[in-house]
Amino acid sequence: MLKTVFLTIVVLLISIVGGGASVWYALKANEGFGAVTIGSWTAYPYVGTADADPYSRARASREGLLALGRAEGLAFTATADADGAPLRRECTYSIEGAVPPARFWTLYASDPSGAVIHGGSRRAGALHSFQLLRLADNAIAISAGRHPAPGNWLALSGSGPMTFVLTFFDTPIASSSGAADVVLPSIIMVGCDA
Repeated sequence: MLKTVFLTIVVLLISIVGGGASVWYALKANEGFGAVTIGSWTAYPYVGTADADPYSRARASREGLLALGRAEGLAFTATADADGAPLRRECTYSIEGAVPPARFWTLYASDPSGAVIHGGSRRAGALHSFQLLRLADNAIAISAGRHPAPGNWLALSGSGPMTFVLTFFDTPIASSSGAADVVLPSIIMVGCDA
C-alpha cells in the first residue's frame, strides 16, 4: 500500500513539474506558435486578433502587452544579431537595410522586462521614421550604441542583454498573409566595449 501511494505521489509530482515547465518554455520562447521570423526579427501577427492561438494570448496577458490589432500595425523584436549572437548593451550595432512601407514606424531598445533603454537625459529612447536620414535607395542606416555616431544614432546605456523593437503602424504587411515575404534591416555587430 505504501509503495502505491509513493508511486502515485512521484507520478503526480513529475506530471505537475513537467507540465509547468513546458508551459513556461512555451510562453518564454521567442519562436513558436504563430511567430513569423524574418532574419533576426520575430513578430506575432495574430496577437490582438480573434485568430490568436492560446499561447500568444497567454504570453500577451502575462507580459501585460497592449497588442495592436491586425489593421493597426505589427511589432517585430530581435534578441540576436545577424550572426545569431545575443544583443548586448555594451556593444555597438549597425541596423541597415530596407524597411517595408508603413505610414509610421518606431525603433527602440528594451531590457529583458520590456522597459525602454534610455541613452541619457538629452536623448530620446526611440527613433521614428519621420526623423531619420535615409540613404539614396530609401534604406536606413542606424548606429545603436553607447558612443555618439554620425547620422542616425540610437543611444544605449547600461550593460546586459537587450532587445530591439521595430513597430510598423498602418502598414499593409500587418493585414496581409505576406508578412513572411517582407525584407527587414540587418543587425550587424560593429564592436563591443571591453
